[in-house]
Amino acid sequence: MKSILNLALLLIICFSVKAQNFEKETELFRKHYKEDFLKSKNSPLKKDDLTYIRFFDPDSTYRVKAVFKRIQKSRPFEMPTYSDTNKTYVKYGLLKFRLHGRKQSLTVYRSLSLQSLPQYRDYLFLPFTDKTNGLQSYGGGRYIDLKTGDIKDNTVELDFNKAYNPYCAYSDGYHCPIPPAANHLTAKIEAGEKNFDKEHK
Repeated sequence: MKSILNLALLLIICFSVKAQNFEKETELFRKHYKEDFLKSKNSPLKKDDLTYIRFFDPDSTYRVKAVFKRIQKSRPFEMPTYSDTNKTYVKYGLLKFRLHGRKQSLTVYRSLSLQSLPQYRDYLFLPFTDKTNGLQSYGGGRYIDLKTGDIKDNTVELDFNKAYNPYCAYSDGYHCPIPPAANHLTAKIEAGEKNFDKEHK
């Protein structure tokens, strides 16, 4: 009986430590995310604006393991943006996963223009929409950044707590890709960045 209680206590401690580490990791990501606005010359936000960036509470149930399937011989295509221009991408792979017990899938893309730049050579782009858009989150969808190195043994960790708004959520004058129809989720993704809590510029 004593050994069972000790095991239960150990499991509780391990779970608590894991939860604390997850929250710290998420908060650190958000701290760096805000700091990046001040480093970019093309940033739509100034230091005073950062207080209006809001997030859902960290939720580890929105961090899932996805099965990755590479899309071979994908042809380049033009992804429309909210400024009526296009950006050239290729379909890089398909992600299949379960979220709160339901099967979901998303396509991940690679930018041809960024692929030619050494610092973005392994950059992958995951735009999506969900049932929170226009309510708790930006109506035009959100993005998640991935890298080719994140894919190991045909699996990748997909963390919706790291979903962020395109620049178009804050101001006009940016070429933000419109998430393709294939990446329209029927679920509510109550994780990641919320609506910007200030008037659109």
